[in-house]
Amino acid sequence: MKQRFSSLDVQVIAHELNQSLVSLRLANVYDLSSKILLFKFAKPNHKKQLLLETGFRCHTTEFARTTAAAPSAFVSRLRKLLKTRRLTSVSQIGTDRILELQFSDGQYRLFLEFFASGNVILTDADLKILTLSRIVGEGEGQESQRVGLDYSLDNRQNFHGAPALTKDRVQDALKAAIKKAASMPAAKKVKGKPGGDLRKSLAVSITELPPVLIDHILQSNNFDTTVKPEELLENDLLLDELVKLLCEAKSSVEDITSSDTCTGYIFAKQRAGDETQKVAEGVETSKKHKGLLYEDFQPFLPHKLQKDSSMKVLEFKGYNQTVDEFFSSLEGQKLEMRLSEREAAAKRKLDAARADQAKRVEGLQEAQLLNMRKAAAIEANVDWVQEAMDAVNGLLTQGMDWVDVGKLVEREKKRNNPVANIICLPLNLAENSITLQLMEEVEEGEEEADPFETDDSESDDSDEEAAAGAGTSTAANKKKQAASKGLLVEVNLALSPWSNAREYYDQRRTAAIKKEKTQQQAKMALKNAEQKITEDLKKGLKQEKALLHPIRNQLWFEKFLWFISSDGYLVLGGKDASQAELLYKKHLRKGDVYCHADLKGAPSVIIKNNASTPDAPIPPATLTQAGTLSVCASEAWDQKAGMGAWWVKAEQVSKLAPTGDFMPLGNFMVRGEKNFLPPAQLLLGLGIIFKISEESKAKHLKHRVQDTAKGDELIQRLAMENASDSKDKLSNATSATADPEGEDEDGGGTDDETDDENEKDIREKDNPRNNPLQGGGSHSPSNEVEAATAAVSSLQLQTQSPPEAENSDNGDEEAGSAADEADEAGEDAQEDDATQASEAATDATKPHPSTGALLKKAPPKRGQKGKAKKMATKYKYQDEEDRIAAEALIGATIGQKRLEAEAQAKVDRAAELEAAKARRRAQHHREQQQTAAHEEVRRAMMTEGIDMPEPDEAELTTSLDVLIGTPLVGDEILEAIPVCAPWTALGKLKYKAKMQPGPVKKGKAVKEVVERWKADTGKKGAVDETATDSERMWPREVELIKGMKVEEIVNCVPAGKVKVMMSGGGGGGGGGGGGGKGKGGGTKGSGKGGKGEKGKK
Repeated sequence: MKQRFSSLDVQVIAHELNQSLVSLRLANVYDLSSKILLFKFAKPNHKKQLLLETGFRCHTTEFARTTAAAPSAFVSRLRKLLKTRRLTSVSQIGTDRILELQFSDGQYRLFLEFFASGNVILTDADLKILTLSRIVGEGEGQESQRVGLDYSLDNRQNFHGAPALTKDRVQDALKAAIKKAASMPAAKKVKGKPGGDLRKSLAVSITELPPVLIDHILQSNNFDTTVKPEELLENDLLLDELVKLLCEAKSSVEDITSSDTCTGYIFAKQRAGDETQKVAEGVETSKKHKGLLYEDFQPFLPHKLQKDSSMKVLEFKGYNQTVDEFFSSLEGQKLEMRLSEREAAAKRKLDAARADQAKRVEGLQEAQLLNMRKAAAIEANVDWVQEAMDAVNGLLTQGMDWVDVGKLVEREKKRNNPVANIICLPLNLAENSITLQLMEEVEEGEEEADPFETDDSESDDSDEEAAAGAGTSTAANKKKQAASKGLLVEVNLALSPWSNAREYYDQRRTAAIKKEKTQQQAKMALKNAEQKITEDLKKGLKQEKALLHPIRNQLWFEKFLWFISSDGYLVLGGKDASQAELLYKKHLRKGDVYCHADLKGAPSVIIKNNASTPDAPIPPATLTQAGTLSVCASEAWDQKAGMGAWWVKAEQVSKLAPTGDFMPLGNFMVRGEKNFLPPAQLLLGLGIIFKISEESKAKHLKHRVQDTAKGDELIQRLAMENASDSKDKLSNATSATADPEGEDEDGGGTDDETDDENEKDIREKDNPRNNPLQGGGSHSPSNEVEAATAAVSSLQLQTQSPPEAENSDNGDEEAGSAADEADEAGEDAQEDDATQASEAATDATKPHPSTGALLKKAPPKRGQKGKAKKMATKYKYQDEEDRIAAEALIGATIGQKRLEAEAQAKVDRAAELEAAKARRRAQHHREQQQTAAHEEVRRAMMTEGIDMPEPDEAELTTSLDVLIGTPLVGDEILEAIPVCAPWTALGKLKYKAKMQPGPVKKGKAVKEVVERWKADTGKKGAVDETATDSERMWPREVELIKGMKVEEIVNCVPAGKVKVMMSGGGGGGGGGGGGGKGKGGGTKGSGKGGKGEKGKK
């Protein structure tokens, strides 16, 4: 079985990685094990994972793997140096098995070695080693590798380019192989397979061609591979043909890497005992292949493997996918082996527990039967027992010593005394008892079939062993057992024979009672043991199964707050100001609805209408659910205050302020009337939506309003309902904002339109201290703010605030004005800081007036005049240079230099602040121009009734028909997608849990919900293996639920702290307070749907 890369594999992988990973940034590095690393690369809407096993393989993967809890020292160093850096090149070093990844245009170079034990080495641009996974000592053909040394590339295979494949080179390769074979001792020569000498001779010197490719090209052209290198050198025709075939092999390598992706092939064999039907063609394109053992993978079809009838060839598009499938299958086989070992160990424990309990019961049963046999033997030999007891008691009565009694019995045995013969030695006189060998009473004809008959004459223990293992006894023991038949019975000398029999009958009854109690306790103990072993097995299986899960590609709208309403409309909400801006520019179209709430932290929410019928009104239920999302994502959730939201049409929303300037990031102007919604109920739900295949989509009815034309009757009815609703109409323009301060701690968005060169500037611009309105026109910032305030205040209908506040009656206007004032205050503070820093730096550089100038008019003190004369005489001939040198010598200028350095640093900081401010002004000016162009096009399109075209609109046309809440029988379920939405929008979901404001952090709450779903999969009768009962779990649903990660689901929940309301049952369905297959619903829900529990305020 192939385990590591060849030089050809490295070349093909490098070619594909250079096509797929270049221009991506390294998001993070993780440890999977001591030798396996995971690199995560990403850019907006595009993610890749690179799996590296040191010394063996490197490829992109489609499976999510469990990472280590804490990074190793090497990984921590890689993170520090490479994280967030852009990958600019992936290449192979010559023809060696070394892969080079360059970051930041060669500023950092990562070398991956796939030979020997392998290594991962990070160097700078000058090849100085910064860190490495394994320190290598100096050896034969190997330079020393450690931090601080230079990484050598000159000694790598064909680093300066592969030589031309000529006849002379082939001759030199054959001569070198012959010379090496001649110099090798005879003891070390190993006889290999036929044809291996030629392949080995060529592969050692012509390193750009792997041995498998050489074998393939020779065998496919019927070249004799058994010919010796000496014969080739003597035959020019064979040598010329060999050179021609090698050139053909080299050209085939170039053909393999000519396209962006290479076709890969996996060669597999049927598992032993597997009866899967073989495919006659030998080539399959399916990815799921059960009952196959993978043996090899290549970027071409080797002649030898292709002609092997026992091999099955699997074809894959892309060599990364081929290698990922090959090694993932091996990991799956290892995982399956570990699971089997765990299950076998658990089965052995259960069998041992059952055997132990059965052994205890069997021992009591044997004791019961043995006591009954002993009592019967005493009753059958009462006279002999009485006589033996009397004889021993008589000797003891005479005062004979116990040792003498035993000697006497032994002498009488030699004289064949019948009474002495039944007495067994040694005597147990210390306990006042003796052991007698008594014959059992057996009926005629049943002597051989008596199961209680014993053949041992030494002890009852050996008697039981002989009865259990009669087949293993020796012939001598068998004769001895056949000659002497009797049962050893211990009798008490102080009791009569009948009393001794009664003692054994009592012991039999005691054993019977113990047997009954033991059987009862054994059942309970066995049940507890089975439960504990099963729990341990489940815990172990849970840890093992977390190793491999397919990576789910998220849908385009999953980066926003989203859900599908009960009427089938897609509702999107921005997690922050950047996402709100993105929703406005790219996704708010004619016919859509903009929804917002006048609350701090409330996100901007849009409802996507059907593009084919943009004039169709949105149903009231969808509008209410969108408003509920905006309220629940605001500070009203933490305050447990149900407030109302409002909605307007897309045409009423713009970025143009009354002053003629454009609104800041995430702020929008709303002109015209607002349609207010009733107060929202603070209830959210966490559920699972299933994605099905296109073939299964046809089975589901079209319940969504946006997908079918309901006719003019429905449109008129909805229009009349909307017209009859009570509305607060405003004739002025109002402002709406998505407050970035209220965004969720786990939420976050990325503006896909931002250029890479301006990412730092965008981050600085998003800082609330920077006023986006500054520098937009010829007026100063303060004048623009005053003009905007005056314009807004002049358009107010009702003003309840003091004149100096100049705030609108609209709560959203207040949020926007407060944000603008905060931006202005932050900008002014920044300017003041810069001015103060500049003034401080200027003051520090100015010479300070001397104290002597201030005291010039004062008369000199006593002695000062004479001291001054002495100083003048002493330093009469000292110039300025000598004075500076003398001060430097005694250290008098250190403090002055420090002050000068601090002053210069302040000047530099002030200059940096001014440069950053100028850069932000330029960035803001560019954004203003882009926004102006977008607004002009948007206004023209809206006026003419034409939707705005977008270049990536085709990518966003995801059909909502493939997203369902409850699968039907026969549906092919592809993915499970978590969603958090208002509770009323989750009525059709099979798996759901209700959430209301509470004290539990959402991460812990989500984990509780997911663990409850996973726990339900293990309940008896909860899973329907036939996948026909929609009220029970299906195997595919269980598989997808077990593959869910809590970290991915947490980002779906817009609230910070919640209280989960789930029913404890496992079979209820429906909606309301207790709905959701027992996975969701209220604590007081009935499990059958209905109204459920009312929300508490």
